[in-house]
Amino acid sequence: MSEELIIEHCSPTLAGIKTGSLFSVKITEETDIDREVREINMLLRDKGLRMLPLKKTDEYALIYLYRPSYLKKDLKDPVAVSILKKRGYAIKDPECCIVQLVRHLKSDPGFPHEIGLFLGYPPSDVACFIKSPCDGVKCCGCWKAYSEPEKALATFARFKDCTENYHVMNRNGKSLAQLAVVTG
Repeated sequence: MSEELIIEHCSPTLAGIKTGSLFSVKITEETDIDREVREINMLLRDKGLRMLPLKKTDEYALIYLYRPSYLKKDLKDPVAVSILKKRGYAIKDPECCIVQLVRHLKSDPGFPHEIGLFLGYPPSDVACFIKSPCDGVKCCGCWKAYSEPEKALATFARFKDCTENYHVMNRNGKSLAQLAVVTG
């Protein structure tokens, strides 16, 4: 997978302003997704980042890049805990929740919309989306916002600016490892 692909879909996570990002990678005969993920993890682990393949088919792999320390904090939110418990998650630790998310991705007929919690989306917006995706939407960007539209729009703009800036810095010679910031 190319640095450009990761930058396009994960810049806010690399910059430390977002918990996690998802993107898909097309599988070809030459693709060794497990090796590529291992290499990225070696490159970024000291920056507080981790990459996992959440789902693999013959055609694509769904990749999750995230900050474990952010996810741990996000999944302690009472609304997030409630959503996950209702969906059958045992709230032991973030890694356990990720394993359960992988199971949901493999076995559920639909897409597990609680995945927004793993991406740092506001739990109240995730809850509203699960309840009724179209009712009460105030604005759309990376996610559908049902409350605090000004805050959501500012976050969407921040993510967009970050991605544009990261593309420019990468074109000017900064590597993925140089673009990833260290966070706690």
